[in-house]
Parts: sequence; structure tokens; C-alpha cells
Amino acid sequence: MLRTILTTTTAFAAFATSMPALAQQAVEEQGGIQDIVVTAQRRDESVQDVPIAISAFSSEQLEAQGVNNTLQLGQYIPNLFALNNTGLGSANGYYLRGLGNTESIATFDPPVGTYVDDIYLSRQNANNLSLLDVERIEVLRGPQGTLFGRNTTGGAISVIMREPGKDFGGFVEAGAGRYGKFLLRGSVDVPFGDIMQVKLSGFSENDDGYVKNVTTGDRLNDNDSWGARLGIKISDGGGFTWKGAVAHLVNNGENVLNFECNPANPTDCKGRFVTTGLREGKSFSTSLFAPLPITGRKANFGLGNRTANTLVTSNAGIELGDNADLNLITGFVNLRQEFALDFFDGRGSPSAGNPFPAVARFARGGFSITNDSVHKQFTQEVKLGGSLGDGKFDYVTGFFYIKERNTTDFADIFSLSPAVGLLLADRTLRNTTKAWAGYFQGDFNLSDQFKITAGIRYTDETKTVRFSDNRASCNDGTIEVNCVDNRNLISLSGLAIPTRQNAKVWTPRFALNYKPNDDMLVFLSATRGFKSGGWNARGTAGAELLPFGPEKVWSYEAGIKSDLMGNKLRANITAFYQDTSDLQAPSAFVRANGAIAFITRNFADYVNKGIEAELTFAPIDGLNLYTNIGYQDDKYKIDRNAPALDPFGVRSVAAQQALCLASLTAGNVPGTAATPNCGAGILAPDGSVAEPVRTPKLSLAIGGSYKAPLGGSGWSITPSVNASYAGKSETGTSNVSVFNAPQTGTNGTFPANIIGNGDFIAGSRSEAHWLVNAGLTLKSPEDALAISLECSNCLNETYVQSSLSNYSYFNRPMEWMFRAKYKF
Repeated sequence: MLRTILTTTTAFAAFATSMPALAQQAVEEQGGIQDIVVTAQRRDESVQDVPIAISAFSSEQLEAQGVNNTLQLGQYIPNLFALNNTGLGSANGYYLRGLGNTESIATFDPPVGTYVDDIYLSRQNANNLSLLDVERIEVLRGPQGTLFGRNTTGGAISVIMREPGKDFGGFVEAGAGRYGKFLLRGSVDVPFGDIMQVKLSGFSENDDGYVKNVTTGDRLNDNDSWGARLGIKISDGGGFTWKGAVAHLVNNGENVLNFECNPANPTDCKGRFVTTGLREGKSFSTSLFAPLPITGRKANFGLGNRTANTLVTSNAGIELGDNADLNLITGFVNLRQEFALDFFDGRGSPSAGNPFPAVARFARGGFSITNDSVHKQFTQEVKLGGSLGDGKFDYVTGFFYIKERNTTDFADIFSLSPAVGLLLADRTLRNTTKAWAGYFQGDFNLSDQFKITAGIRYTDETKTVRFSDNRASCNDGTIEVNCVDNRNLISLSGLAIPTRQNAKVWTPRFALNYKPNDDMLVFLSATRGFKSGGWNARGTAGAELLPFGPEKVWSYEAGIKSDLMGNKLRANITAFYQDTSDLQAPSAFVRANGAIAFITRNFADYVNKGIEAELTFAPIDGLNLYTNIGYQDDKYKIDRNAPALDPFGVRSVAAQQALCLASLTAGNVPGTAATPNCGAGILAPDGSVAEPVRTPKLSLAIGGSYKAPLGGSGWSITPSVNASYAGKSETGTSNVSVFNAPQTGTNGTFPANIIGNGDFIAGSRSEAHWLVNAGLTLKSPEDALAISLECSNCLNETYVQSSLSNYSYFNRPMEWMFRAKYKF
């Protein structure tokens, strides 16, 4: 792999260096590729000068490509897979170079960090952000442990909001579309002289939902959200600038399990369907889960997901002479989430023995979780950046502190019949995080061509967890063994489960940069990152609430960034080798009673290597074309010499594999009671180590737009087409899917199988697919008025985006929208 990296880098460097700087004057006359200033290294730089694999989108690019929320970024960035979490339309799970997480409970941290104006959002429960008045988005691929810190083993998504303008102005936009969608957005800048400027922005969007519940008549998977933001900028003109904002964002959107054909009438395949009897609604006067004794407000929640997030940001900048700047960056996040979701559609889970569970229409749902949580976070950063030695040495250094407190009150319900349901657990989780870090990165400018970058960060992090059971029998002065309480945190081996974790980690970065000319950068880098440990908080018994340790990664990159043909062709290519130790792999399985159990362990190490290319071509004024390509080749690495059981009594993957293969050798059918070790954890049904999830070998995004003038009127029309391709992949860690062909073994004959024979019914497998988005925009002179018609997933392609306990969660269907935007 290293030889391939060096060969590719050298060959392309020789080619690009030999090309003349073509027709700079023509570029000025005809335009070229837009340069974007980014802050990927915590200072302002051209995106082409940053020795990091980064995809940057200006507000104009986002608008041209129809990107309206952060979920859609996954269609344009090499080796990025973005999905809504199962059940939660407000939460995005990002998998970048194979590292990701779909668990939203607060004892888990995502490995792709989300930032808004340099403020870290620790919870992914509400990170599907509506992109209103955004200046740009930067997606940093690979670990960013030195400058962005913990929980960026996969990378970082940084959203930079537009600052208040010095002139009065703004825009208003309205839209209407499929499924009764209505959109209203607007923003206005109000200056108060040169000292203070104010920006007020807001949006509201509603729709009926694209899923029909044939039991209750409800429309589901709608997106009813609104938000408002007040931004202020104050500058004294003498070196002091303060930028602050407060935003309140509400997202009422779910991602409920749904089907292309009506489970109650399989011949009806026109639309998306669910059959759950759990009714939609914010809150009911009588609990839908009665007579189960669920406690608190969550007992009365109806089906749906609702989040309310308040984000306060403050950045005070002070110029310390000509060559240094000090920033005090403060953030506060207050997030509330309420949901009640049926993950089984009122039925059981598909299996080899029962591939088509009967429609049950249970009023409590099949397997339901009702949740009431509050998440509060405070961050403070002090950052100093500058230059020494007449520009020979550039540096950025600082201190970072985060304090997070989470309270999650949640219950799990499993229905056995219309009259009988099991309250598997009703508990409150309280967990905290406190971490501080110091960091430093320096650039040694050896010459105009050569630069050496070295940086390091030290993080000291402490996490705590506390469980208390809400059930009356666990609060009468005694604690039974089935109570989910800290006093029952005893593993199967008899070892006490710790309620506190501490990590002290160094995360360095090294890079060598070479600029043969002003239009090209060649770089080599080695970077370390880590993701915090946590607990399996979704367990319903003390022995299941096991800890898992930090995930650590080293990433090695070689890249080229180049602007060719007089700034008409941009070619950025990165090759990477990523070595992850103690990978946190979430998995779900079905207990003997039919309920889901969730477990995350440091099952294995993980290696991924690949190449990413981003090519942009602007041959003439108004025409922009792009091609983004991602290739990756990854695998899990297990320890063949690990003890059969770890200290908590959990079986190693190697020992599990031996038991699985023994049961298969005996002729037992996978996916049945006789083969519990097959198709579980990170073992596939055939006993092999599973394929890592959401890492198609090949991903591709192509598209373009052309702004065509309409004579000399000043009006223009811009058609745009964007298409993305992802190869076949798996979405469940154990690679279990159910197929419609019988299988016979020594333990009997079963109507279906999980080894790939026959037609796919449901489960982990996601076939290769294309998504096509398109738009047509008419603009008036000076672009004051824009009228557009756009569609997403225009060809109505359906693919498996996620899976849970052998059920498949699909992407959104085709949607269209008509918009009108006026700037003033």
C-alpha cells in the first residue's frame, strides 16, 4: 500500500509540475474554480493549502447541489456514508472511512464529530441540522485528534454559520412539495454602524409524512421542524471582535421501520407502509402502554420523535500585536429529546423459522422504547495562534474543557399478545463527562516549498454512570436482582462493573508539505485519534451493562492538491492507511424471550486502506462539473490468542468462532437455537469474521450545473444534475439477512435461511445503488429572485440504509419541491 501511495504521488506530482500555468488572464476574464477559505487547522487558510483530506462546500455550492441538511452530505463526499438512526429522523449516523456509530444513548460517543462555529455537539440525537444561512461546511476525513480532540477518529463535520452583514439586507424563501411539504425560511441583517451588526434567521417546515400506517391511519416519517437564530457581531475597530449567537432548533421527525409493500396486504406496493398499532401523538391523557406501570412523562408519549435544542456560542477575538490572535470560545448546549418508537412494527423479528411474522397490530407495538432525556453541555476553549521569526514558524495552541451531564429516563416494552406485554425495564440513566485538554501544533516553513508540521494534544477525561430502577418494587427499601441499579452491576463472571472510567491519551500529528509551485501541494501525514469508552446502557439487567474501552486509531496519508489549466481543473487525491485498535462495534441480537438485546464491545481491531479523489472542472464561465471517487478495502482483525473469556465473562471472538464452526460442522442450520454463536457479534452466519459495515468498495458522485444567460435580459436558467453510487455493503455487524428458500439440517427443516440462498426478504444486506438528484433554477438580474424546481432521489431508488434485528430500514423515497427565494 505504501508503495502504491508513493508511486501515485510521485507520478501525479511530476505531471502537474510539468504543466504550465495556463492563461491566468483568461481565468480572470472567464472565471475559474472558487477558492474556499477554511479553518481545518484552526486558522484561516485556502482549502488548497491545508495538508488534510477535506471536502469544503460554500453556501453557493450547497444551494446549487440541493443540499438542505447535513444528512445529504453523504451523497457527495468520498467514503462517507450518512444515515438516519433507526427510529430517529433527527439523528444522523456518519460512517467515514468505516468508522461510525448508530447508537444515540448518551453513554456512546460518535467517532465523527459535529461542530457548529467551533462548538462541539457531543450528542448525535439532533445533529441532522437544517442548513439555514450557512457560510460553508468543512468535512475533514480521517482522525483529527490534535486540533479537534476526542471522538474524531473518523473525522469531523464543521458547520460555519454566516456572520451578520454590514449592510441591511437578507432573504425570504417559501416552498411546497410532495407529501404536503411546506417550507418557509428567512434571514435579515441589521447593522448598527460599524461597531455592531445583528442577524436574525428562522425557518419552519412541515409535511404529512411519506409512510402510511394501515392500522391507525396516521402518516409517519414526517419532518415537522422549526428554528430561530440570533447572531451578533461587535468590533471596536482596534483589534477586538466578539461574535455570539443563540439558536433554538426543534425537530419532530421519526424514521420508523416501513415497507415497500403493505404487510397486511402484500399485493399493495404503491407507497410505504407500517402496521403498528402504536398511535402517533406527542402525549396522551391515558398511557398507550397501560396497564404496564411505566413511570414519568414518558408513559403517556405517543409514537414519534421530538427534539428541542438550544445552542449558545460565543467567540471573543483579541489581536495581540501584528502576529498573534487570542480567541475565547464558549459554548452551551441544552438538548431535550422525547420519543416512543416501535422497532418491530407490532410484530416479531424475521428469522429462518419465521421469515414473515404475522401482522399483529399490537397497541403497544412489537418492541417499543419510550424515552425522556435531557442533555446539557458546556465547553470552554482558549486558543492562541500566530507567527514567529518573520513568518518562519506558524503555530496554534490552546486549552479545551468540556463538562456534560445527561439524564435519560427510558423504558423497554415487548408485546406478547394484544392483552399481554412485558415491561423489560424502566430505569433512569445519569452519566457525566469531564475532560480537559491542551494542544499545540507548529508549522516550520523551511522554504517557500517545504514545510514540516508537528502537533500534539493531551486529553484527560473522566466519565461516570449511575442507574436507578423506576419500578416500585425496586424502590421499597429493597433491591431485587432484576433491578437495573448500580448495586446490581455485577458481570456474569462475578466481577463488579465499574461506574467510572478515566482516559489519559496523547494524540500527535506529523505532516510534511511540499509546494512545487503556487498551484500544487503534496503532503504526507501521520495522525492519531481516539474515541471515548462507555457503557452498554440499553441493557435490561445489571450483567448486561458492561463497559467498553476507548477506540484508538493511527492514520497515514499521502495526498495531492492541485489547480491546473489556469484554475479550471482542480484535482485533489488522497491515499490512506488506517489502523484502528479496540474498535467499538455495536451489535444487536434477539433474546430467548424475543426482545432485542444491545451490546457494544471492543470486539476486534480494524484496518482500512483506500484512495479518495475529488475532481472539479470549470471549462467555461457558468459550467461546473465534478467527480468524486472513493475506494476502500477494510477488514476486522481478531486476536486468535485471546483468553476464551474476558474478565467480565464475555466470550472472545476467536472462542465464539470455534463454537459456531463446531455447531455448523454438526449439521445445524444457522440462525436457529442450535447455532447461537453464528451470526452474532462480528461473526457472520457461516462462521467467518463478518464484513465491516457501511464500507462499500466503491463510492462515486458525479454531477454538474450550467448557468445559462437568457439573452441580454440579465435573467439566467441553471439546470443541475447530481448522481451518487454506492457499491454493495452490509449494515448489520453480524451480516444477518433472511432469504426466502428453505434449509434443512440435523436440527430440522426451516422455511427460510440466513446464508444467502434465494430471494432477499429483510436484514443487513444493502445492494449497490444509484441516487439521482436534479434541479432547475430561474434567476433574475443580480440573482435577486430565484425560482426553482428540484427533486431528490428522482428515480425513486430504494436501498437498505440500516438494519436492526433482521429488519431493514430504507432510505427516503422520491421527493420534489418548488421554491421561490427573494433577496433584498
